[in-house]
Amino acid sequence: MRKKITKVVKMELPGANAHPGPKLASAGVNMAKFCTDFNAQTGDRRGQTVPVIITAYEDKSYDFVIKTSPVAELVLKAAGLEKASGNAKQIVGSITEAQLTEIAQYKLPDLNTEDIEAAKKIIAGSCRQMGIAIK
Repeated sequence: MRKKITKVVKMELPGANAHPGPKLASAGVNMAKFCTDFNAQTGDRRGQTVPVIITAYEDKSYDFVIKTSPVAELVLKAAGLEKASGNAKQIVGSITEAQLTEIAQYKLPDLNTEDIEAAKKIIAGSCRQMGIAIK
C-alpha cells in the first residue's frame, strides 16, 4: 500500500550543515533525524548550497532527493568571484571552455537534456546573464 503524501517541499540547505529551524518545520518531518541523514549524505559538499526535495508522508516519515548545486554558485566559484554583475552587459569575470564543460557535465543529471552540447549552451546562457565571459 502506498503512503499518503502530505507535503513536498523544495529548499536549499548548506551541505553537511543542515540544522533544525523554521525552514524544516514547514516540511513536517522529524527535523533532528532529517538533519542527521542529510548531513551524512552531503558530507562531501560542505560549504556548497545543496538543493533538496523533501517528500513528507502522513505517518511522519519522509524521503528526500538531493540535487546538484546551483549553476550560479558553480560559475562564480570557477571564475573566482564572490558576486556576479548586476548588469548582464558588464563583464566582471571569465571562465574557460574546459570549466564550462566541467560544470555542464556536473549539472547534466538535473538539466532537461542528455546532450552535453545543449547543457553547455544552458550554462553559457547563465554565464551571460551573470556577466561572465567564456574564453
